[in-house]
Amino acid sequence: MTDDPGRTAREMWTHFEPVHAVTYFHPRARAAYEAVGLRGYWRGYFAGRAAPLGPTDAAPVVAAFFSFAPHMVARALPAVWRLATPAEALRARLTGAVQALAELTYELPESHLAEAADLLEAAAGTLEPAGRVLGAANAALPAGEYPLARLWQAATTLREHRGDGHVAALVAADLDPVETLAFRVTVDLSPQHLTGRGWSEEQWAAARGRLVERGWLTPDGEPTERGRAGFQAVEDATDAAASRPWRLLGPDRTDRLRELLDPIARAGHTVIPPDSPIGLPALPA
Repeated sequence: MTDDPGRTAREMWTHFEPVHAVTYFHPRARAAYEAVGLRGYWRGYFAGRAAPLGPTDAAPVVAAFFSFAPHMVARALPAVWRLATPAEALRARLTGAVQALAELTYELPESHLAEAADLLEAAAGTLEPAGRVLGAANAALPAGEYPLARLWQAATTLREHRGDGHVAALVAADLDPVETLAFRVTVDLSPQHLTGRGWSEEQWAAARGRLVERGWLTPDGEPTERGRAGFQAVEDATDAAASRPWRLLGPDRTDRLRELLDPIARAGHTVIPPDSPIGLPALPA
């Protein structure tokens, strides 16, 4: 592990994010949502991710999820709660995630999974909930009974806590959602996925225009050095704000957790598309 807290936070993110992300990409996760009446990818996504907040309507989710156009969120919420209650959606997302992880980690001994779950729960238990809406809502959920359920829930709490910090860094940088997406597609993410978040062509064009005026994009739509530096500052702020759990867990236990998560994360990567909107870097060979 590095002595740089931000770099440690980013490295640990690359190891726990794939554990969480099976809920978006594994067929068993989709099947679990469909079994409770949430047919269609976006119904499962919005219901499962918003369920820790209770039977909310669209407005808080527009704010917390950040990158989706309000009308897209409003198509799903609160209508999904007529198909499945938040409690049913939570059970479905945990069931699907555990089934996915069981399929991906069947070669690992139970002791490996239990130790990883213990350490990841210890890290998640150090999180400060203030200002972290999704992180706090997930931290308040009951812990799972079995190692894979505990592992997935702790990974989810950590990732949503980190995501809350990332949104705060974007807001502090005066970037709105569509500006953020418009910049990312020029740097490291596929427009195929990000253009599916409900923003119109006119809104995309206007956002690109604002980024040009700001000096983040050239008139031809290429990222400038100023833009790259500005967005790197957002990433650095996100990492710094996510470093507390690893400082408190300590270097030895953090190193051990990274070692335990490595084969699980690599298995998770097998179901995450390389151009997914998560923007998750590949683990080093």
